Amino acid sequence: MASEELKQQLKNMIVERLFLKVDPASIPDDANLMEAYGIDSVNLFEIVVGLEDEFGISLAEEDFSVEAFSTVEGIAVLVEHKQGG
Repeated sequence: MASEELKQQLKNMIVERLFLKVDPASIPDDANLMEAYGIDSVNLFEIVVGLEDEFGISLAEEDFSVEAFSTVEGIAVLVEHKQGG
């Protein structure tokens, strides 16, 4: 399971980059982001850019899956994996 600190950083980044009008702390770790917040492929690209900028990781084509990007928990696990955690 990913760290709480990382998940909070991700929530803050997602809200900031996508201009969501929600409190980052109110986003459940396991909520489906596409369903709950209407995130589409353009928004996902913005999240990927944010991950690369803020966490210093590079994502390859094989890193992309609906499962990995559908929840904050999934994104956090991916980030930790890419950082060697």
